[in-house]
Amino acid sequence: MRAASRLFAAVKPGQYLEAGNPTGLTGLLTHASPRSTLLYLYSSTLDKLAQIPESSVYRQSTEALTKHRLAVVEGVKPPGHDAWAQKVQYMYSEHPEAFDAKQTSKGVNIEVAPKEEVDPREAGAAWDGELRSPTLEGIRSQRARRTQSKLMGGGPTFKPEAILDKPTLDAEPQLTAEQISDIESRIGAGLIEEVIQVAEGEHKLVDEMIKSKAWEPLEEPAPAGQWSYFERGGHTKTQKP
Repeated sequence: MRAASRLFAAVKPGQYLEAGNPTGLTGLLTHASPRSTLLYLYSSTLDKLAQIPESSVYRQSTEALTKHRLAVVEGVKPPGHDAWAQKVQYMYSEHPEAFDAKQTSKGVNIEVAPKEEVDPREAGAAWDGELRSPTLEGIRSQRARRTQSKLMGGGPTFKPEAILDKPTLDAEPQLTAEQISDIESRIGAGLIEEVIQVAEGEHKLVDEMIKSKAWEPLEEPAPAGQWSYFERGGHTKTQKP
């Protein structure tokens, strides 16, 4: 029923879901790139879980669930994804400094910035978005010119040829509405946007578990029999049959 709410919220049902459209759940909008986001979150979570001892019940349960969901997402690819991935890897190998990349055991996750629509009537649209400020008159001291020299130099990693040869990437191929519905039904945890929220929460929780070392024994051991009342058959009979 929750997955059906997306269909009711869609104004123009089609083959693809438009990013930013309502999903039918208050405050939850359609995600722009759910597949790559989940692949990164699951891969990074598994890398963090490797820092926890294998005997930890938390690691065993979280690792099993994460691997299952990762396999589900990896098994569904949008049309044209392989060709797009090869192009992304080639562009990253040629210009690694131009992209925001995060390394995981599954490879490099590269974030493709969305294309921004520029209003030509705005002041920032001129001069490639550079906001021009009035020039101060008169001679400036060496101290006042220090900040200008840094801006004109461009920093230690500045390359003049990068201005003329700025790499651009196409947007990630989108999953079809049918593919997203298939992932949601196989995972069984609501909409794919809800699955992403859960993955983000687990990704942060692992850091807290590692920080607190929850798998270690308690500083003050619990008295013998403290948890025995949770066991089956440990209750006291209150009445005779």
